[in-house]
Amino acid sequence: AVVSTQSTGGIIIVTKTLAASVNELALLLFFWFIGVIIFGSIMYYLEYNEHSKFTSILQSSWWAVVTMSTVGYGDMVPKTPLGKLIASVCMMFSMIVIALPVTVIVSKFTRVYAKYKDKL
Repeated sequence: AVVSTQSTGGIIIVTKTLAASVNELALLLFFWFIGVIIFGSIMYYLEYNEHSKFTSILQSSWWAVVTMSTVGYGDMVPKTPLGKLIASVCMMFSMIVIALPVTVIVSKFTRVYAKYKDKL
């Protein structure tokens, strides 16, 4: 089977971009992980009661993962006003954490793509 040069070029560009962006991706994962731990812990202490699904810090961290990844299953939701406020802060934090490295990664992608086009 013959692989087209165009699709192989796309794979090469993405691979080189990811390789050039390892530090930014590591920083993104680090801050995301820290956010999961902090917001999961805060939410557990704010929302825990006998009728809540926030039964442990680990369970609350699952809520933080779902919230920060913008999936938002809706299986666990804060009920208290302070919990809702912290959930909003968590969402804003995750958007900032994701947005900041993305601009650098896109910049690196542009450079890698330009070098690739020059070689053609």
